[in-house]
Amino acid sequence: MYGAPAGLQYSPELQQGPDPVTSTSLSDTAPRTELTVRSLILGVVITLLFTAANVFFGLKAGLTFATSIPAAVISMALLRNFKDSTIQENNIVQTVASSAGTLSSIIFVLPGLVMIGWWTGFPYWESFAICALGGILGVMYSIPLRRALVTNSDLPYPEGVACAEVLKVGSGGDSSTASGVEESRYGLLAVVWGSVVAAAFSLIVATRIFGSNVGAYFRLGGDRGGVTGFDFTLSMALLAVGHLVGLWVGVAMGVGALIAWGWAVPHYSALAATAGPAADLGQATWATYVRFIGAGTIGVAAIWTLAKLVKPVVSGLSSAMAASRIRKAGQAGSLPRQEQDIPIGVVGLISIACFIPIAFLLGHFALGSGLGEHMWKLVIGGLLYVIVMSFLVSAVCGYMAGLIGSSNSPLSGIGILVVIGAALLLVFGIKPLLAPGNEKGLVAFALFVTAVVFAVATIANNNLQDLKTGQLVDATPSKQQWALVVGVLAGAAIIPPILDLLNQAYGFTGAPGAVPGRALAAPQAGLISALAQGVILGNIDWSLIRIGAYIGAGLIVIDIILRRTTKSAHLSPLAVGLGIYLPTSATLMVVVGAVIGWLYDRRAERSAKPESTKQMGVLLASGMIVGEGLIGVAIAAIVAFSGEDFPLGLVGDGFAGPAVWIGGAAFVAAVFVLYRWAERVSAKAAAA
Repeated sequence: MYGAPAGLQYSPELQQGPDPVTSTSLSDTAPRTELTVRSLILGVVITLLFTAANVFFGLKAGLTFATSIPAAVISMALLRNFKDSTIQENNIVQTVASSAGTLSSIIFVLPGLVMIGWWTGFPYWESFAICALGGILGVMYSIPLRRALVTNSDLPYPEGVACAEVLKVGSGGDSSTASGVEESRYGLLAVVWGSVVAAAFSLIVATRIFGSNVGAYFRLGGDRGGVTGFDFTLSMALLAVGHLVGLWVGVAMGVGALIAWGWAVPHYSALAATAGPAADLGQATWATYVRFIGAGTIGVAAIWTLAKLVKPVVSGLSSAMAASRIRKAGQAGSLPRQEQDIPIGVVGLISIACFIPIAFLLGHFALGSGLGEHMWKLVIGGLLYVIVMSFLVSAVCGYMAGLIGSSNSPLSGIGILVVIGAALLLVFGIKPLLAPGNEKGLVAFALFVTAVVFAVATIANNNLQDLKTGQLVDATPSKQQWALVVGVLAGAAIIPPILDLLNQAYGFTGAPGAVPGRALAAPQAGLISALAQGVILGNIDWSLIRIGAYIGAGLIVIDIILRRTTKSAHLSPLAVGLGIYLPTSATLMVVVGAVIGWLYDRRAERSAKPESTKQMGVLLASGMIVGEGLIGVAIAAIVAFSGEDFPLGLVGDGFAGPAVWIGGAAFVAAVFVLYRWAERVSAKAAAA
């Protein structure tokens, strides 16, 4: 239907579902350990740690960690001490932790209310309700989408597949033959060595002995000419993501980066004709102009994606209704375990139960924002916007997560589209009825509605990835979906006090009373709040978003032609939009990883067991994500509690030059050795 990117070849077990040892040892009717009290408690405890680190690091650097794989590794290390522990129980732990961890992305919107001076802190119950109600809606919306985007789709889901591989290897794999024993043993070694090397590299980077950023910016034509450049991050996790998403998605992201830094940044920086450091001008131009072009491209690509999703979503809803009829007929036992979602009737009731308090929240906020005369219009319009837009962004975010992974899905781009839509509706529906000077209340209401929709988007962006993991490890969807609800509630409970604490300790850049140099940047929240103000106050540059939309439309045509005229080539408009919208520090290494993964798979085709050799590469990439993810969370926690930018630093700024060369050489050597090792052990396992 969608076509997995060329270069991303999974083993037959991954393509067909659960592995033989899981299926035979746990039949559809046999009782087994899955959704347990201890798995929920462990998931919640991991949630508290990961969410705290994610909130701080996201506000400081604009990045959050994917917590699925680190949570799975921790769970396996702890639960293996219990005799009845299963791979499915470990999957529940990572499901709880990852859904709560991804909810921390609400920091891309919610601090905007403080930045515009509407809130002075984060009122607990309002903030909790936004996260909890939006998150639960995200779980409910993802249930019918599971059939459309997971069961009946060949989207690669790189992080979901990687997490499933970690769980499978940690559970022992197929030990039915000598070859199976060797492959399992070497597969576990691939995950371990990938983790150890990636973690060690990240830890040395934290000491500043290794440099991880390789960048250069320069002018094209004189002191006031256009600026371009690049910022390359030496990250094994990003390289591993590139390996997992495949060649053509990597190429598409590279094309997006080329559009941004080969044309847009030089063009708009030349128009500005500003003196000063090239790096500062390049970054300012990208943030001020190019990201909006990328948002326009993502918007058109998202609409196109929705059009393609109509048929599979309708099919998924039909099959969910059919399953509901089977249940009502008293034949629920005839449904395969892998098709046992939360009944669609229950999904509907829970969704309605969420709409009622959301309406109350909207009314309460309208009264408090000086818009009480128009409360019912705002409540009805806001609720309809939340219901419709939430489902649309759930489908788009689920598709993007399946294509490139949850960590790389442009959630802030979705936030841009949502806040523009909300602000425009307020401009046309409410602003003409208000006296001049009341626009600030409209800005706050637009951000409030966007926060609810964004909470839905963050969960949908993660849930389908988790459900893909569940599909590959033979999990029961309904039990995993209830675990997702638990994770949402845990995350919603802990996020508001962490936000309030960080606001009191540091503040946010641009907020009233914030101390420059100490305040947390919160870049996405700043951008989204600026957009809300720009639309409602009438000073936004629509020409940039329009240019991005034209680029997106052209890319759609190119993609259709490539898919129809070539065997495997394609150019995903969403991935290109990502390349434009995201900084090169987040995209270039993904492109490199996609090429390395393709070259590795090409060499694997000439081996004795091509699929097993390719699978070893997937496991190695999974290990890299595990290692950097775990150490990244640990370092973020150390930074948060120490209050220092470089608490592990052993050298100062003067060593930055040599550190880049040393770190670059070590990175290349480590990656080369790891992939060569994977080839050799694959040959040994095949010969066993």
